[in-house]
Amino acid sequence: MIKKRAVLFLAGSLFFLSLLAPARVEAQWPRITLSADGVPISYEVHGDGEPTLVFVHGWSCDARYWGAQVSYFSMRHQVITLDLAGHGHSGLGRSRYTMESFGEDVAAVVEAAGAERAILIGHSMGGQVIACAARVLPGRVSGLIGVDTLENVGYVMTPEEREAMLAPFREDFPAETARFAGEMLSPAVDRSLREWIVSDMSSAPPWVAVSAMEEMTSQYVTGEAARVFEEVRLPVVSVKSDKWPVDFKANREHMLSYEAIVIADADHFLMMTRPEEFNEALEKAIGMILWEAGK
Repeated sequence: MIKKRAVLFLAGSLFFLSLLAPARVEAQWPRITLSADGVPISYEVHGDGEPTLVFVHGWSCDARYWGAQVSYFSMRHQVITLDLAGHGHSGLGRSRYTMESFGEDVAAVVEAAGAERAILIGHSMGGQVIACAARVLPGRVSGLIGVDTLENVGYVMTPEEREAMLAPFREDFPAETARFAGEMLSPAVDRSLREWIVSDMSSAPPWVAVSAMEEMTSQYVTGEAARVFEEVRLPVVSVKSDKWPVDFKANREHMLSYEAIVIADADHFLMMTRPEEFNEALEKAIGMILWEAGK
């Protein structure tokens, strides 16, 4: 009798504990789709609700840089993050990493996720990428949001300026990238975050990073940086730091419409270093895009 009571007690206890235990959460594994040239592109989808927000990272970064935005915006929107080819978990099978091919990466992910109404959000180099993506996604993009980028798409860079900028990256990629990234971070940024960003970007595959830098800067030599916005007739908003001035007149000459939200004393990685203020500003920018798109 004592043994039977013990077994019943143990069974009852295990049942009670099972009610208290948290439910098993299914792991959110990255998905894979193929870009137009067959390169595998890694992406994640979180949340639900229109418009879909597609977050595109910058040069030598990846989807992890949007961590503070995924949790915030996926409560009301479907949120997509991705690794462009040659970055993060995506494939490396290109000889040239052009803005157009990166745009195809974004388009492939938008189509694979079934997003019918999207706002594309691009950090730094990602601002040029999302413009190229919108060109191959007619009718599916409501607007573009640049994050600390698109200050003046009409700026003309000379071939000599371009070569002077590229040379240090070709000579010693890790050292020049560490300097480059460090100068774009505020001295007030938490030391561990600063070290992570600098070391992460410096450890990118040099041939990918240099190729992307070559292609990105060439758009300002040829004028393609402006022409793509003349083809993509969509509202554009920038959410940015005050480190670099915005040329509203130049941008509006090439864009359907352009506005900027500036966060004082922020740095280039403001979505990570000032996430609360950035998320509020981005929410406002989304509203501005939807208002413009609905006119």
